[in-house]
Amino acid sequence: MLKTAKKAAAMGGGILQKEFRKLKEGQIDIKGKGDYVTELDYKSEHKIISFIKHKFPDHAIMAEESEKQKTESTYQWIIDPLDGTANYIQGIPVYAVSVALSINGIINTGVIYTPETEEMFWAERNKGAYLNGHRIRVSGKKTMDDAILATGFPFRVKENLDTYLQSFKKLFHQSAGIRRMGAAAVDLAYIACGIFDGFWEMRLKPWDVAAGSLLITEAGGRIGDFRGNQEFMESGNIVAGNPFVYNKIVKVTEKMVLK
Repeated sequence: MLKTAKKAAAMGGGILQKEFRKLKEGQIDIKGKGDYVTELDYKSEHKIISFIKHKFPDHAIMAEESEKQKTESTYQWIIDPLDGTANYIQGIPVYAVSVALSINGIINTGVIYTPETEEMFWAERNKGAYLNGHRIRVSGKKTMDDAILATGFPFRVKENLDTYLQSFKKLFHQSAGIRRMGAAAVDLAYIACGIFDGFWEMRLKPWDVAAGSLLITEAGGRIGDFRGNQEFMESGNIVAGNPFVYNKIVKVTEKMVLK
């Protein structure tokens, strides 16, 4: 199943990379303000689902553009065929394919592939996390003064912008800096390999975080919701990082009152 996840992610990524910076206006649709989908999202998703269904026809699928299919199974693949669509449209080379497998509701396998850097991150439960075959770990930083954080702006819930900006201000003053990549899967993969030290964002979708959540825990990090609990897949409110930085971010986010 890990081989299938890796191959599927690479196949989807290959489609995206081939057409990168070649999009035409007619290939882009708007799902909502600031929320886009392209013809390549659909092509990548179709390729990934077709390959997985060929290997495991009885497994269930949840994918961003088609959401949950009706197949009932203890095995469910959770797929984001293009995370960072706005970046992709603009020609910004920060986007990813995310493929995860849950068994009885628990993420067992996770793969994130970044086509422009050809980086394949993967993890299996209780078997560690890897980048292109090399074992990865979260950073070992023990002070916020040196921590580089990542975040995402709450474009889906602008009514919470003021609350979010309060958390941003507090963490900006505590940390060495904050980055906004525009692709949550990339943020989480970078937490797992120690590029970023901590991350928080609100109202993400299961396909944004499923693979990355396993990468982080298998790399020795922590991931939870704004209160430090494990309901992040349900709420979409995410905090992640090495254990020290994770705890520091939660001390800020647990005080947030969301609408």
